[in-house]
Amino acid sequence: MLLRSLLLLACLAAVPAHGAGFADVLAQPAVLSPLSSKSLMQGVTRAGPRLVAVGQRGHVVTSSDDGKTWQQSTVPVSSDLTAVFFVDDRKGWAVGHDGVILASKDGGLSWSLQLDGLRANAAVAADIKQKAAAQPQSETYKALLAEAARNAELGADKPFLDVWFADERTGYAVGAYNLAFRTDDGGATWTPWFDRTDNPKFLNLYAIRPAGGQLFIVGETGLVLKLDPAAQRFRAVAVPYPGTLLGIVGDSNTLLVYGLRGQAFRSEDAGSSWTKVNAALPATIVAGAALTDQLVLADVSGRLSRSFDGGRTFQPVAAAPSMMVAGIVDAGNGRLALAGARGVAMTALPPR
Repeated sequence: MLLRSLLLLACLAAVPAHGAGFADVLAQPAVLSPLSSKSLMQGVTRAGPRLVAVGQRGHVVTSSDDGKTWQQSTVPVSSDLTAVFFVDDRKGWAVGHDGVILASKDGGLSWSLQLDGLRANAAVAADIKQKAAAQPQSETYKALLAEAARNAELGADKPFLDVWFADERTGYAVGAYNLAFRTDDGGATWTPWFDRTDNPKFLNLYAIRPAGGQLFIVGETGLVLKLDPAAQRFRAVAVPYPGTLLGIVGDSNTLLVYGLRGQAFRSEDAGSSWTKVNAALPATIVAGAALTDQLVLADVSGRLSRSFDGGRTFQPVAAAPSMMVAGIVDAGNGRLALAGARGVAMTALPPR
């Protein structure tokens, strides 16, 4: 199981699957449950004034009253969902296990399936087969072809772990073992980018976000990739850290990457040079958010820290939920929404 899931799921008691016997999660809609808003949530975002959170068994919940009450959405699959992103108050995407990409056009109230692992594997295999045929002597494409064939044999078992859109048409989804796709039509079609990453070991890709004026991906063993717009390829960026990186946060001038054991690194030149940052968090950092006047980080235990100087220095935040956390988002008015083991918790940040 992937690290991001282990950070939360390893500490939770196993829950029996709904019903008896085998159920294809790609064919089974998420079960409506009055407890959905209290179940494990792995991602949270804003769709205009509405909060949208995603989690286990295809559960998606929304709140239009600042987290006071939650409504479960209709979802066509029951795969565990890992991340969610909206470009405005209506259009958004969610991703998760079994190669699932979902889309919403109504602020997260209902969802449609755009891609699943079976179709993703087929698209990657066809794309790499065609390119390998044009370069039969290429060792790179031989390795890509072998990996694509192996993935096809294993079935829809690869999760997407993050999703980000530049606008309502152009977006990316990334995940396990170099899983990477791009769309230029809002998800009507998704194009494999399996061969457009400097990731020869097929390391897991945990997050994709813009920061410091560029678009970055982070992953295992210190992997940082930066989009080269001219070449339409994610190129490797050297980072002075060999451990797993789980997230990206920043602004137009600053890039901050973070991950295992409270490690965080900051760059002011789009990844050309780095400074190690004391994030003031003792455990693995799993989430970050950029507010108007500060950057906030959260570790897996739910502890928070924040920076008022662009990520140069951090101080612990006294107000924090007593639950394991997987995602955070600015909820407005000095508050955070935190997705985790018991749903979504709302936390007011203390004054500066």
